[in-house]
Amino acid sequence: MKAGCFKQWAAGIAVMALPVLAQAQAADPKPWQLNMGRGVTHLSQNAYEAHMLALWICIAIGLLVFGAMGYAMFAFRHSKGAKPDTSFTHSTKLEIVWTVVPVLLLVIMAFPATSKLIDMYDTREAEMTVKITGFQWMWKYDYLGEDVGFTSRLDRKSEEIRQSGIVPTTADHEHYLLDVDNMLVLPTGTKIRFVITADDVIHAWWVPALGWKQDAIPGIVNEAWTQIDEPGIYRGQCAELCGKDHGFMPIVVKAVSPEEYRAWLDEQKQADAPATATVPATGAPSTETAAADAADAAVAG
Repeated sequence: MKAGCFKQWAAGIAVMALPVLAQAQAADPKPWQLNMGRGVTHLSQNAYEAHMLALWICIAIGLLVFGAMGYAMFAFRHSKGAKPDTSFTHSTKLEIVWTVVPVLLLVIMAFPATSKLIDMYDTREAEMTVKITGFQWMWKYDYLGEDVGFTSRLDRKSEEIRQSGIVPTTADHEHYLLDVDNMLVLPTGTKIRFVITADDVIHAWWVPALGWKQDAIPGIVNEAWTQIDEPGIYRGQCAELCGKDHGFMPIVVKAVSPEEYRAWLDEQKQADAPATATVPATGAPSTETAAADAADAAVAG
């Protein structure tokens, strides 16, 4: 029985340690994933590197502190006849050491974190701009300067499963509550600026693979940017409690090559273009003109 419990504990610890030791994670979060993923953008890589630096420093501090505590408790236990030191006095050297060392560690973490944070908010030299507006409970995307815009909401299949009351499985829907009717299509290798706001209440636009999330606040325009390096489909959700259907406004970003993106954009423009009236050939009266002449002749007769 004890051996079985030991094996279970060992397996659990191994599973918990794997994400920490892994050098790369999938773009989208996975069930039971404990560590941050690398993502598919420059910003997500920056966030991952800052996270791992802080994590390893914390692990080193923890091993040092708890190792010293464990050694002290074992080597100087009462059963071995250890006596408490009643003559210990204040040590200026120790005070200096345990003040200077944490300050140095904070400085070591602050420099890369600050540079990465500045980079995160530098939206200059963007090649295109997408306006994101949060609604209860959907997103609206406008490609500024392209006259293309559409809404994106929970896909119909997820909605039907949700309303049915059954317990969904991956067999019913592989991306239940994480799929939409209209994906946000973006080109790879392109610096994209986002302007983010909301129409009613506070929302938050969050796709983990992109490495950031940004609040969508009514009356305020926030900025962010991304440059997606790898084609693929990346999913996210609203990250701000925005009402009763907060959990049903997913985000799906489809990253394609610049050529595919341009072809898709042209299709959207053609679909949104109003139908043009047919111009009659010179010398041939139009249908409307012929009908009017016939009506005038009938009245004259």
